[in-house]
Amino acid sequence: QVQLVESGGGSVQAGGSLRLSCAASGDAAASYCMGWFRQAPGKEREGVAVIDSDGSTSYADSVKGRFTVSQDSARNTLYLQMNSLKPEDAAMYFCAAARLPPDQCYSGSQHPEFFTYWGQGTQVTVSS
Repeated sequence: QVQLVESGGGSVQAGGSLRLSCAASGDAAASYCMGWFRQAPGKEREGVAVIDSDGSTSYADSVKGRFTVSQDSARNTLYLQMNSLKPEDAAMYFCAAARLPPDQCYSGSQHPEFFTYWGQGTQVTVSS
């Protein structure tokens, strides 16, 4: 079992920044593939970024160059630095984890069904 708790959401103006955090605890969480997903009202959940246990990362095209996923050295906390935010980035953001081989982790942002554990989400609002 892995427990995930997100924080850091809030309201910002377009062009602003936020940093989301996800505290991970439980069964060998440090060895898991970790990811950030988001879901806006009336839309399907979509992947934002993933990071593997070796630090490899993958991003959705819509956030490349603006968002950065990272972890602390102990891999207890997952971060998502979001810069140059746009109104279309507004959504509930979720942290997720799963034991995945490297190739599945790399493509994991396109496959939320790969992920076993989910946090409760943190809301991001971006005003124009």
